[in-house]
Amino acid sequence: MQAVFVNPAYREPAPVRHLKVLRRRRMKEWPEDDRPREKMLATGAASVSLAELLAIIINTGTRDQSALDLAREVLAYCGNNLRELGRLNIRQLRSFPGIGLKKAATILAALELCRRRQQSQQREQREVTSIPEIADYFRSLLSEHACERFFVLYLNHANKVVHEACISSGGITSTTVDPRIVFGIALEHRATRLLLCHNHPSGTLRPSKADMSTTRRFQEIGRLFDIEVLDHLIVTESGYHSLREDGAL
Repeated sequence: MQAVFVNPAYREPAPVRHLKVLRRRRMKEWPEDDRPREKMLATGAASVSLAELLAIIINTGTRDQSALDLAREVLAYCGNNLRELGRLNIRQLRSFPGIGLKKAATILAALELCRRRQQSQQREQREVTSIPEIADYFRSLLSEHACERFFVLYLNHANKVVHEACISSGGITSTTVDPRIVFGIALEHRATRLLLCHNHPSGTLRPSKADMSTTRRFQEIGRLFDIEVLDHLIVTESGYHSLREDGAL
């Protein structure tokens, strides 16, 4: 009979436990009433939340996040503020895991579409009747931009807008405006009045020396062509400054 030697340090191995891996359900696996796209189609766009609208635009999430979770993360970063969302650029959007170049471009396109829709509504009345009214229009147009942009409204003698143009887009603190471009467009559209406007990304409404110099130069050139400079507006997110209301024109 053969002896069997047992190592006293030997221990029976612990039984293998098969853990159940919990997989996060994708949005298309949710109940139909909880899916943003299906909810919007069933009850109308007004019934879905801001996060759900953004989730529809994002379309797909990641392995760990649904599109709705991703939308909530983006909105939380912006303080749930649409204006702040509109300030995000491609690089900032792509910093969120799950948002690549295509999704970032889609989000920016949707925001630009909303911005242009708002502008088109404001353009329906094409006659300039008051400075505060036109300042509100330019604030919606320019306040979200991080660089200075210079716009001109071209008017006829009845103060009806015949053309609108962004003349230049510069840096954070300044932009260069070529009067030859401005007055060339005016002559092309037979405009007799100009309304100038640019934004100050810094938030200050005080006109700079360059602002005053540019305005005076445009007035002098305008007299040669019998084209009047009605006003020069400076706009920020918080308000506007009119050189005419200030007595500088």
